Amino acid sequence: MPKIAIVYFSATGHTQQVAEAVAEGATSAGATVTLHRIVGEDITNGRWSNDTIVAALNSADAIVFGTPTYMGGYAGQFKAFIDACGGIWYQQGWKDKIGAGFTHSQGLSGDKLNTLTGLSINAMQHGMIWVGTATMPEGATPEKTNRLSSYTGAMAQSNMDQPTIGSGDRQTAIILGKRVAEAAKRWNK
Repeated sequence: MPKIAIVYFSATGHTQQVAEAVAEGATSAGATVTLHRIVGEDITNGRWSNDTIVAALNSADAIVFGTPTYMGGYAGQFKAFIDACGGIWYQQGWKDKIGAGFTHSQGLSGDKLNTLTGLSINAMQHGMIWVGTATMPEGATPEKTNRLSSYTGAMAQSNMDQPTIGSGDRQTAIILGKRVAEAAKRWNK
């Protein structure tokens, strides 16, 4: 049974809902899943530090990264986390782990692809094996799976006054989680 760690930042709760859907998908495929939320209290003088989260990521077979897209890229809190993991990169501590990512924004585009590209590049620098959605879009309305046509990772979009992500975006995240778990099983054989 693969161990999947999902590490994410969420300001308003929408990105957390995506993280929970990814966890649901991974669990449904037989993985043991832990969720790790990046919080501002772990950032001091611009530097992120949380040894408990780092230990969980180090022991996982797969790491799924999640952040809202702000101004066309990562949330600053998530970038602080990525920068703090430079020592892990230097030691290639995550080499050959499965990696994947997801993002959420208010805008239909919001330049979410840039965020996912950044997450995948970070994973590649760590020597990770990136897994995308591999899901064809069903259509463009909120109840349709992969409605934002993303193959690099799961994308979600919600209006500011919308308390929950749409059912299609949720299902896309579930599919990504399941795919990560299945890839981790195959990779670990």
